[in-house]
Amino acid sequence: MSDQPPQAAPPPEDPHPSAATPGDPVAPGAGPAVPGGGDPVVPAGAAPAGPQQPQDWVFPPTGGFPSGSGPYGGQPWYPGAPVAYPAPVAYPGQPAHGWYPPGHGLDPADLLVTPPGAGVSGWFDRCVGAVRRGWRLLLPILLLTQVLPAVAVSVLTLAVDPSAKWEESVTDDSAALPDTFLADLGVMLAVVLGGTLVFGLVQSLGWAAGSWVVARQAAGQPVSLGAALSYGARRALGLWGWTLLMSVIIGIGVCFCVLPGIYVAFALSMAGPVYLFERQAPIGRSFRMFHDRLGLLLGRVALVAAAVIVGGGLAGMVEGIGMLPFGTTPLESPGTAVGVFVVTLLGAVLALPTHLAQLVGLVVTYAEQRAHEGPVDSARLAGELG
Repeated sequence: MSDQPPQAAPPPEDPHPSAATPGDPVAPGAGPAVPGGGDPVVPAGAAPAGPQQPQDWVFPPTGGFPSGSGPYGGQPWYPGAPVAYPAPVAYPGQPAHGWYPPGHGLDPADLLVTPPGAGVSGWFDRCVGAVRRGWRLLLPILLLTQVLPAVAVSVLTLAVDPSAKWEESVTDDSAALPDTFLADLGVMLAVVLGGTLVFGLVQSLGWAAGSWVVARQAAGQPVSLGAALSYGARRALGLWGWTLLMSVIIGIGVCFCVLPGIYVAFALSMAGPVYLFERQAPIGRSFRMFHDRLGLLLGRVALVAAAVIVGGGLAGMVEGIGMLPFGTTPLESPGTAVGVFVVTLLGAVLALPTHLAQLVGLVVTYAEQRAHEGPVDSARLAGELG
């Protein structure tokens, strides 16, 4: 046993038994030196080595950190100016600020697809943009496939119209039907329906070609009149068939009552674009779109229908007034026949803006409906046309 008295314990107020005295060579806060030159050992419970902390500082603070305070709160812990961190980077496939990056989904700046929440103004801006980009191609396409068929049907109707002959035959007995009433009516219906069916195929070609132009121009892809008509010719037969079926369904609805016919017409408004872009179940798909977003689609289609009704009504009024000077048999003489043709052509040309509004409005509305179902952009829609 050693004769030396035991070493006195450190005073209670000293929280660090290993703290060095002013004469020790060890740095303040470091543990006792390890023989052999190793790192000093810090006893359990000792304060870490480093700069002396502020007076009465305890870590962690009693009671924990309140929300928004502490060394990682709003104020910088170490002296100096606050550090400005860069904005979060949006990686491909991940949404950024509620949108998908261009090429990977929804793009707020897309020229064709109206993003959800943009409202009627966003839809209208994209309709106007499509007209400004494509009117040089869309007007010739619609002139060839919509205006000229309308003129042809009107002239054929005038040529077989038996009303003038009926008026002459019933002068004696106004209550009796003309002797050739049924035969003349059958001929007129056959000519009108046959001409409508034949020229409906040409009109379907124009709708397909115009949709191709609108989609590809929005995606920044090259377009031309020949390529547009070539695409329209490939899709015309299928679109024509579905259009005939939709016309029959709408006609049945009108026969029951006017309101069911209007409802069916609105519910089938997306069937044409659905066939061109998706090429499957256009009628059922259009009904689902209509019922899934009833208010949205009803409002957009109502605006398109209003433009068509107003524009078509004005064109029909001009044509009707222009036909009055030529009498009930305008095709009997060459002079009046030329005049009738000119007036009919003028009325059809005046209706050209309504065809343009209908084409662009329905394509932009379809693109907006697709945006509510999932990520889509102009490039994808243009690619779906094939």
